[in-house]
Amino acid sequence: MPQFCVKWAGNEYEIDGLQESHTVFDLKEAIAKETQVLPHRQKLLNLKCKGRPAPDATQLGQLDLKAGFKVMMVGSREETISSAIEKPSDLPVVEDDFDIKEEKIDVKDRQEFLCKVERRIREYKINQLNEPRKGKKLLVLDIDYTLFDHRSSAESGAELMRPYLHEFLTSAYEDYDIVIWSATSMKWVEEKMKLLKVSSNSSYKIVCFMDDLAMISVMSEKHGFVNVKPLGVIWGKYPQYKPSNTIILDDCSRNFLMNPQNGLKIPPFREAHLNRHKDRVLLHMSQYLKSIAKMDDFSSLDHSKWRKYL
Repeated sequence: MPQFCVKWAGNEYEIDGLQESHTVFDLKEAIAKETQVLPHRQKLLNLKCKGRPAPDATQLGQLDLKAGFKVMMVGSREETISSAIEKPSDLPVVEDDFDIKEEKIDVKDRQEFLCKVERRIREYKINQLNEPRKGKKLLVLDIDYTLFDHRSSAESGAELMRPYLHEFLTSAYEDYDIVIWSATSMKWVEEKMKLLKVSSNSSYKIVCFMDDLAMISVMSEKHGFVNVKPLGVIWGKYPQYKPSNTIILDDCSRNFLMNPQNGLKIPPFREAHLNRHKDRVLLHMSQYLKSIAKMDDFSSLDHSKWRKYL
């Protein structure tokens, strides 16, 4: 794949590291990192597909770009836009019956991010460990700081494991199929689950492990560019799971940006040597999951208030 040169505001920016399977939106994200112009503010004037402006979902390999191709971009940074539209403080107050406010689109509804989810559904290969069970809801679990303190030192994995992990998984398995999804590579997911004896436990079974390759990058005003865990990837692979019967536990709330209704931010488990004798979070999580398991639809729940619900 040729290196891109982007011309903007009298300067040229080199963009590399992209492959033919990446999309125009991936290119825009790379440009944003160099120029701080957000993807939805960019207009790439000479990037064409079949004679028309290339849509964000178009793969770069479809554009037949030549080596040394220069992309002409028009766009403005957020601070430039803000200063341009800021009203002078000395203007008289005037009522405007035609005041139009720009509608903000939530991250979860942005078409460019939904296209990324569709791409993961098509391309991400799930190594299924056990068959999903009919009629079960879905519980998705993070690893680091959720089930395991991966930063502290210890002589054994048991000392870094969150207290009551196996009791929690055994209880949850009665009502939920379980997926483990970590923002690390599959090698480390498998190693940690083996270390914690999750993979071989006879009291419960895991449907599959998922890693960082199933995640997507999004842009949000609060967090900037971040990688998130879109549950739509699982729903696309396994239609029996859906927004109404899925819950994901993670110590990092930004992982829920594509599915805020389904996320429960769990208190992180750190400094295991100090806290493993007093941490009871997974016991409380077991009670909460059991109390909502009979509900037909989770859509009405506010998981951030799980303590009050108990």
